[in-house]
Amino acid sequence: MEKKKLGVVCGGFTSEFDISIQSGKTVFDNLDRSIWEVFLIRINSFSWTATDDEENHYSVSKGDFSLYCDKTKIDLEIIFNVIHGAPGENGQLAALWELINIPFSSCDSYVSGLTYNKRDCLSVLRELNIPTAKHYSIDSRQTIDLEDIDKTVGLPCFVKANRAGSSFGVFKVKKKSELLPSIQKAFEEDSQVIIESALEGREVSVGVAAFEGKIHVLPITEIITENEFFDYAAKYEGESQEITPAQIPLEWKEKVEKYSKEIFHKLELKGVVRSEFIFVNGEPHLLEINTVPGLTNDSIIPQQVIAMGIEISDFYNLLLLQVLHKN
Repeated sequence: MEKKKLGVVCGGFTSEFDISIQSGKTVFDNLDRSIWEVFLIRINSFSWTATDDEENHYSVSKGDFSLYCDKTKIDLEIIFNVIHGAPGENGQLAALWELINIPFSSCDSYVSGLTYNKRDCLSVLRELNIPTAKHYSIDSRQTIDLEDIDKTVGLPCFVKANRAGSSFGVFKVKKKSELLPSIQKAFEEDSQVIIESALEGREVSVGVAAFEGKIHVLPITEIITENEFFDYAAKYEGESQEITPAQIPLEWKEKVEKYSKEIFHKLELKGVVRSEFIFVNGEPHLLEINTVPGLTNDSIIPQQVIAMGIEISDFYNLLLLQVLHKN
């Protein structure tokens, strides 16, 4: 079988750049070279470049996403998207790939734009009766009404940059005096901020993936953090326990799997996604959805794949073959 030319795209324009580069390199290293001819594509605000296994360097066309090295032109046949944040997780690159008809591993442009916007996505899911925290949204042009925020969500609460990931721009607020400074800091990440009531309970991370024509829920991970919440240090600097599979009651497991599958199906998600829930009185409340989750060696999705009994390289093959089958 002739190898398919595959681009692993990582980097991006946000605070998640370094994590995305790590994820991209991990995926690049684990792809089966008997099936794929692989190119690692790094995107930042200044340049779009690529390398291959022989360390040849390519420029990447922003018009048709083809690769150029001297007089050689490479037309990619499939994309593995590993950009956390803009422009890979928010739908911008997905719109380009749709326009030039290159199949890719993540959600389509509309769905990516929706899920990247926590406020709008949670509003849609509330209509589907998915439980969430109490919420209040504000943008940088609005007057900040601290009394109204306190009345709506109460304290403690979480202040979150609406369109950011890896817990950048997220603050837990316990006292009213901390509310305004936290909102101002969150505005440094995004012009929109969402404020949510702090849910107290056990937190789980649920991976869902489409392969072999089916939606699969991966083994659930329980997050036990040493910090106030599952922040950057907890996620990436070892300041948390991640227990896979989660030791939770069967009823909880069945309920959160049902919600996760329903979300994947109703929103028409694609590839592999990861959602975070907190159980309050046995009811899973959705915190957020990550449509381009971390894939470093320390990330949650690889842990869940291994717990499922699937080799990482085989898992990536299954995801990509599903993408090709759908196109």
